[in-house]
Amino acid sequence: MHKVIVTDAISETGLHALIGNPNFDVVQKTGLSPAELIDEIKDYEALIVRSRTQVTREVIEAAAHLKVIARAGVGVDNIDIEAATEKGVIVINAPAGNTIAATEHTMAMMLALARNIPQAYQSLTSGHWDRKLFKGVELYQKTLGIVGMGRIGSEVAKRAKGFRMNILGYDPFLTDDRARKMGIIKASLETIAEQADFITVHTPLTAETRGLIDADFLAKTKRGVRLVNCARGGIIDEEALVDAVNSGHVAGAALDVFVHEPPENPGLTQNPKIIVTPHLGASTAEAQVKVAQSVSEEIVGIFETGSVQHALNLPHISASVQQKIQPYLTLSEQMAELLMQVFQKAPEKIKINYYGELFLEDTGLLTRQMIKALLSYYLDSAINIVNVMQVLKAHGLAYSVQKNAAHKGFTNFIELEIVNGDDTATIACTYLPGFGGRIVSMNGYRLDMEPEKYLLYISHLDVPGVIGKVGSILGKSNINIGSMYVGRRAVGGQAVMILTVDKPVPRDIRQEVLSITNLKDIQFAEIDVPEEQN
Repeated sequence: MHKVIVTDAISETGLHALIGNPNFDVVQKTGLSPAELIDEIKDYEALIVRSRTQVTREVIEAAAHLKVIARAGVGVDNIDIEAATEKGVIVINAPAGNTIAATEHTMAMMLALARNIPQAYQSLTSGHWDRKLFKGVELYQKTLGIVGMGRIGSEVAKRAKGFRMNILGYDPFLTDDRARKMGIIKASLETIAEQADFITVHTPLTAETRGLIDADFLAKTKRGVRLVNCARGGIIDEEALVDAVNSGHVAGAALDVFVHEPPENPGLTQNPKIIVTPHLGASTAEAQVKVAQSVSEEIVGIFETGSVQHALNLPHISASVQQKIQPYLTLSEQMAELLMQVFQKAPEKIKINYYGELFLEDTGLLTRQMIKALLSYYLDSAINIVNVMQVLKAHGLAYSVQKNAAHKGFTNFIELEIVNGDDTATIACTYLPGFGGRIVSMNGYRLDMEPEKYLLYISHLDVPGVIGKVGSILGKSNINIGSMYVGRRAVGGQAVMILTVDKPVPRDIRQEVLSITNLKDIQFAEIDVPEEQN
């Protein structure tokens, strides 16, 4: 019998798949301290939590029999996924269970914001009757900007269309075709800022989206704009929002999420023009049943049939295949990370070509590794090689894989191409026994580059003096060049140089380099390099 422990308050109705199964022994113990959980977890094969329980490395290391950690919800910030992966524990969540709840809460917040409902309620219950003070606006024929067109953003768009709103959608992976099918207009962030009457955000919180709605963005918005955030605290710069509301430029905001929860900024919680709720987006009876039901059914599937649908960490691959492709696992990810940061556009199409007899083996893991690195640049860092194909499909992105036994100059060779409209970027790598991984071409230029953590990709004309001027600026700024790789197609023509440097290159230094005559572009990239590779 499989022992399962539930350590947070979770719907028993949703747990029916486990509780009603004679092959599972379900124990519910909520409110455990960290020390108590470490002592208790030793006997269990599955752990189900919500957001309260912190599943730390210490907890995972103490779990002698643990095979599955399930988060009855979406966010897994309270679970050490790396530690779980190291121990071979599958981490699953319920990504779709709270979609409707979060969508409806967004619409409720938008309506409350438009009609000043909380403020009017508070005034009336305090004994006042002031209709003029709380005159609102209609949603009808207003322009709604939706930042993030994933599951929840798409559902918000459907409901906003019912209010006859004009909808602008921004998402780095939103294609023209998908926008057309949804009946919305694909727009840039700048267009949303300039045209939207209401703006709602539905992106994950990543390095790219943190502070996405900042003072600069708010300064570009229409006077009287209203903002809603039921996604993640930190996407909207809270201080900038308070300033914009207090100045009168932003008419109001409705927030369900905050950088610190409970929020610590009285400018948010005590502002009469800002509506706040305590992270209620997923807090409906139905949503709590759905997320519990989802993880319960998946746990049954994992133990009884080996079926895994929503895992957030590494899948199982055979030892023989992993041993053969191991040298390319890190290399392929580094290659994709570099290309994405140089390209600076979300891919609409992804093409992967494998050359050499090695790649007649199963390359699914390598393919997922590269696509994960591409998508993670714009999307949630929780994307991994298990769920990446679901994310790819959800965003309507196309990819193709081709294999060829031909060597193409190397025993084994991987080529990655990404396409956005008429723009294309390519990169290729190989592994040389005794020498390690090498980037051997990029955007048509031949190279022989060992990946390193910090890199500068510089496009320039192949004329005397350019390389020296770049080195002079970096040296003056105390930035050491580790190595340099230069590729050109013809003498005096277009060329690239890739410099490895010892530390990040600040934006102002890059701008100074960019001012050099005959230098066309400069991009800084930071890729993940294992310690043993440094």
